[in-house]
Amino acid sequence: MGGIFKHAKRLGALDGINPMQEVSIPKARPGSETQAYTLEEIVRIISILSQPAATVVATAAFTGLRKGEIRGLLWENYRGDAISVSQSVWQGFVTEPKTQKSKSVIPVIVPLGKLLEKHRQAHGNPQAGFVFLSRHYGMGSSPVNMDSLLKWQIKPKLKEVRIKWCGWHAFRRGLATNLHRLGVPDKTIQAILRHANLSTTMNNYVKSVPADAVAAMHAFEQICTQYAPHF
Repeated sequence: MGGIFKHAKRLGALDGINPMQEVSIPKARPGSETQAYTLEEIVRIISILSQPAATVVATAAFTGLRKGEIRGLLWENYRGDAISVSQSVWQGFVTEPKTQKSKSVIPVIVPLGKLLEKHRQAHGNPQAGFVFLSRHYGMGSSPVNMDSLLKWQIKPKLKEVRIKWCGWHAFRRGLATNLHRLGVPDKTIQAILRHANLSTTMNNYVKSVPADAVAAMHAFEQICTQYAPHF
């Protein structure tokens, strides 16, 4: 804005003091800490949910797909051991994935594959169309309403077992964190999450796990003990 008024003065459209010269941008509120579900929490959540909520959550947790990408999943892009991400559904509109890098093929682990096959058989073995359909449209082609699924099937169950709902992205962060705990190379995690930059993966998605910190310090302690006489 300051630049606009400065330009206006040069053009002669403004006579006087630049009204923006004493203006400052207020300090933004600090961002809240993001959350990531542990593998133990994920398994527990899936075990207490009914279908199709359990399979939707498993898809989020074991592929790292974003909310809109889960809605946009197509059976024709699923081949048993992998699934291609070709679109996203947001507010009822079919769009391109978030970035060009997001258009990719994601491996499907066996437990998720079994859930997806059971889900497919329960809905008449479809070979095309949305993987997760809205139950309000019967045999129609409308994708599942994730907000309704969360409100009526997921949150009530989580409340019963006192597990906090941390958002759909907590499953995506959880995948990154759980893979990192297993020693998966950073670049591989980046590829699975389909990030353009490795720094995005490591800085925003891989979370510090207290148990890992304790184990690391214990290992460090063992090394230090060997040199104790020299301290």
